[in-house]
Amino acid sequence: MPQTLAHKLITAHLTDGEPTPGTEIGLRVDQTLTQDATGTLVMQELEAFGLRRARTELSAQYVDHNLLQTDEKNAEDHAYLRTAAAHYGLWYSPPGNGVSHPTHMQRFGAPGKTLAGSDSHTCAAGSLGMLAIGVGGLEVALAITGAPLRLRMPHVWGVHLDGRLPPWVSAKDVVLEMLRRHGVAGGAGRIIEYHGPGLAELTAMDRHVIANMGAELGATTTVFPADDAVHDFLRAEDREADFTPLAADPGADYDLTEHIDLSTLEPLIARPRSPGNVVPVREAAGTDIGQVVIGSSANPGLRDFAIAADMVRGRRTAPQVSFDINPTSRQILTDLAATGDLAALVTAGARLHQTGCLGCIGMGQAPAEGTHSLRTFPRNFPGRSGTPDDSVWLCSPETATAAALTGRITDPRDLADDLDLHPRPRLPQRSAVNTAMLVAPPPADDAERIRPEKGPNISALPEFTALPDHLDAPVLLITGDDVSTDEISPAGAHALPLRSNIPELARFTFTRLDPDYPRRAADTGPHIVIGGDNYGQGSSREHAAITPRYLGVQLVIAKSFARIHWQNLVNFGILPLRFTDPDDHDRIDLGDVLTADGLRDRLRTGGPLTLRNTTKSRDITAEPHLSERQTEAVLAGGIIPLSANSP
Repeated sequence: MPQTLAHKLITAHLTDGEPTPGTEIGLRVDQTLTQDATGTLVMQELEAFGLRRARTELSAQYVDHNLLQTDEKNAEDHAYLRTAAAHYGLWYSPPGNGVSHPTHMQRFGAPGKTLAGSDSHTCAAGSLGMLAIGVGGLEVALAITGAPLRLRMPHVWGVHLDGRLPPWVSAKDVVLEMLRRHGVAGGAGRIIEYHGPGLAELTAMDRHVIANMGAELGATTTVFPADDAVHDFLRAEDREADFTPLAADPGADYDLTEHIDLSTLEPLIARPRSPGNVVPVREAAGTDIGQVVIGSSANPGLRDFAIAADMVRGRRTAPQVSFDINPTSRQILTDLAATGDLAALVTAGARLHQTGCLGCIGMGQAPAEGTHSLRTFPRNFPGRSGTPDDSVWLCSPETATAAALTGRITDPRDLADDLDLHPRPRLPQRSAVNTAMLVAPPPADDAERIRPEKGPNISALPEFTALPDHLDAPVLLITGDDVSTDEISPAGAHALPLRSNIPELARFTFTRLDPDYPRRAADTGPHIVIGGDNYGQGSSREHAAITPRYLGVQLVIAKSFARIHWQNLVNFGILPLRFTDPDDHDRIDLGDVLTADGLRDRLRTGGPLTLRNTTKSRDITAEPHLSERQTEAVLAGGIIPLSANSP
């Protein structure tokens, strides 16, 4: 039978299971990606597993998140990651080298490969015809040891593109259109596969923009075919030999279908507080702004900066606007300098920042309260920018630059006549390839002699006990829908430097929802959290499971879970349950005590669980939806104790 590209990639890497939607499968992992906000825990997990040398074809550790060295903590993390990467046989990309996703795409991405990354935007590599999946750090650590990646087989959602993007509409508007149609949970349990004649108008880096923000749709991953656009990209990176053509078979059937006529699209923008709150730019036009930031893994290509440079060349940005430029790789910064675009940006008023994630993860560039910030970023969850009461909008570089020039949200088409320039910038045919800044893993004998450098801020992983047979615990927190991992374990310049120190990081847990939660948790001991729909959306950071567990969370009952966070809860021994009746969410109050007896046997037996709300003298039914493997992990207290107890 004709196969989709997603099915071809999965079949070629299947280790066990059948690719039937909803069933658990195992996949061989060719490559792994870790970054510094999640990588330190991965290195500690490799130590816990007793690994001597990475067993993947290629594993790479990037430093791109924790770049502000306001004290010694981030520098200690960088030294630890550099030496640990050498010890375990990983490539190392130092600070300033670039954001992990575009840098990995430039140097290591290859059609037909699988990539598991401890960053939810790992899916961006699907732009090259890879099966690239963001997961928790523990699953990446397991992949580095040679274990298969296990997940529920998704449905494959075919999105047929035709037509051509109009002037001043770009790839960001394509994925914003998907979010406008389907919201932040519309891709849950699905792989998005783009196909059709409209692909001819999208470069590999355009596709990166779309694949990256598939994570905001809740999709398992996004895939594009490896065609002429991918061939051109790899040729420009001096890696033409890595090209392999890949595409769906003619007549392949998709589980779901969608159609987008690119010629009908217009500039779009996501209003503050959710990537799914999308409207046409003209509906928001006239709103005064105070900041524009261009960069991030969501718009990382040279053209995204070049179009901004063309728009501001010979002009001055509005005096009340901070026009921030975050180049996404050292290579792209070199290209911007060579083409003269860097000078045009700086002369027009741009503030040039180092290559990295920065404001996207709340590591600097926090906007002033009461001002609007336009960003080419993937996320605008409340407080993620570093400003508690922020107002962050997501848009294309064209829309962002138009606002920087006028001082207010502006449809770039309305400036087209005044700007008198071509809407598609001219780009060099060859990139400023720089491989010197990537540190290759040393030979195995040399690696054995390198010891990871652990500064005072590098703590040991907490040891967690098995799930008790009798549960008797109060509800300490109740959340609404779409709670993100940023609200569970915040990013930002205050918390991120503590990523390697779980006891210290735990002091920030849930503080965006309840500033007093860490103290109450410490006073209470074992307790329960109640969540709404799409609980745990956003970042893959497993800290959002580890720190609640450290503070005593044994059980989370929610209407539904985001995929990565659900698995992270399992990985660290927190039992995730889904309400059988979602209305039960509103029948539970803070302080209610829930009990269950014979919990261990009941989990192994399978089926719904009944918990008694002893405070209200009523029963609640919830379902674990766990595989046998996941059940054993929860019972053991997590993957690490389960592995330690396995023969």
